[in-house]
Amino acid sequence: MEELIQSTAADVTQLKYALDTFYFLVCGALVMWMAAGFAMLEAGLVRAKNTTEILTKNVALYAIACTMYLLCGYSLMYSSEAGGILPSLGSLIGDENSVESVLAGGDDAPYYSARSDFFFQVVFVATAMSIVSGAVAERMKLWAFLAFAVVMTGVIYPVEGYWKWGGGFLDEAGFLDFAGSGIVHMAGAAAALAGVLLLGPRKGKYGANGQINAIPGANLPLATLGTLILWLGWFGFNGGSELKMSDVGEANAVSQIFVNTNAAAAGGVIAALITARLWFKKADLTMALNGALAGLVGITAEPLTPTALEATLIGAVAGILVVFSIITLDKLRIDDPVGAISVHGVCGIWGLLAVTLTNADSSLGAQLLGIGAIFAWSFGASLLVWGVLKAIMGIRVSEEEEYEGVDIHECGMEAYPEFKSK
Repeated sequence: MEELIQSTAADVTQLKYALDTFYFLVCGALVMWMAAGFAMLEAGLVRAKNTTEILTKNVALYAIACTMYLLCGYSLMYSSEAGGILPSLGSLIGDENSVESVLAGGDDAPYYSARSDFFFQVVFVATAMSIVSGAVAERMKLWAFLAFAVVMTGVIYPVEGYWKWGGGFLDEAGFLDFAGSGIVHMAGAAAALAGVLLLGPRKGKYGANGQINAIPGANLPLATLGTLILWLGWFGFNGGSELKMSDVGEANAVSQIFVNTNAAAAGGVIAALITARLWFKKADLTMALNGALAGLVGITAEPLTPTALEATLIGAVAGILVVFSIITLDKLRIDDPVGAISVHGVCGIWGLLAVTLTNADSSLGAQLLGIGAIFAWSFGASLLVWGVLKAIMGIRVSEEEEYEGVDIHECGMEAYPEFKSK
């Protein structure tokens, strides 16, 4: 009888391990699908003459992120001592969990595959790098961007990720960031801001006497599709960050996260659309799309503890903020073709602050410490790398190449050749 009980307990443990691993992998696949969302969103918001290059960047950065995180990023982020600032040097991703370690039970027993954890984490680093792509679009050299991607995904992101998710000093300080409003989104936006400041605006974007010239994207249906793909992928982004769902409590938590994620995005769309209507006297589709993403970024720091209504309001505030931020950056002549710095940076900060509204374990001081540390590291390190690349190889295409479009000069092909004027 005792043997039967032990055998049954072992079977249940293995079943739960398999279920949590499968859930983790599916959520990781959803986050990977966000790469398609970023590609479509950015391709829709740039001009036709720059479409092939932006697509190339999105495919290539994903491949670079996967390789660099495999070689060194994952080890930097998760194999260092608790409470530290500088991670331990290391490479590759370690051994898989053994059957014995899983069946041993206890608090230290793994409840999902180590490889599923790597897969879930690697698609996050690719997301952070995708944020940079849209902000520097239409005037950055392709190979300079890809060189930066190597450092961003291999070093810059893993270091600040270690500070919280790897048990570093921000985790010890009580900083909370459930799924990455700061670690992923604000960090990506900070890296993008550093690049944009060194790169300068697109030709013709800003005129004399404070004039701001709109440069419309080539394909708003594509941008809308990209936004909806990102919305879908975000369920894996936030839901997977619960890490397991093989018992009643965790299953309920995952369900709440899905509801809150969806509610925040909806709140962001509505608030951004109304704000744009009041400001521009028109229903601006691009602001509505960025409102959805803003709401998603805003809820990512804490998608579990709010009620659905609170999540909607958090998303709505993000939707309002993103409209004001995009307009303000334009007035400051900071040219961001897709609004990435506003969506992921400003609303990432809001999301981290909003944690204190619903999570009793949070503190404003710890959240401000996290915001300051992540931004300072990501911006400062990125500014240094961008500066070195600018000195060595240059980061901006020539004025002639920008005028003719980077597709031909960087990639040798057009995205829409049949529409080229004769």
